[in-house]
Amino acid sequence: MSKKIVKHTVNLTTLTPLTVEQKTEIEVAAVLPDDTIDYSDIPPLSEEFWQTAVRNPFYKPTKTTTTVRVDSDVLVWLKSKGKGYQTRLNAILRTAMLHEIKH
Repeated sequence: MSKKIVKHTVNLTTLTPLTVEQKTEIEVAAVLPDDTIDYSDIPPLSEEFWQTAVRNPFYKPTKTTTTVRVDSDVLVWLKSKGKGYQTRLNAILRTAMLHEIKH
């Protein structure tokens, strides 16, 4: 069974105005207290879930071009590991960043 992927582009400056019914539905939902929301179809997320959670495998952060001054011996070491020294440098920095964020 094949699934057809449909993509839509939305122009936020030319959105169709909401109908009276849609506006009424939004107004009713906005005044409902949170404890009246039915979450029975959504399982609660435990600490165990978050311990094994992984980042979206399709997530790809944007890249920014910059100039960084690195000690010569560090650059030689990075390049000695083969092609992709900039990717390795980014991975090392990301690991350090995530470690600092967690602690």
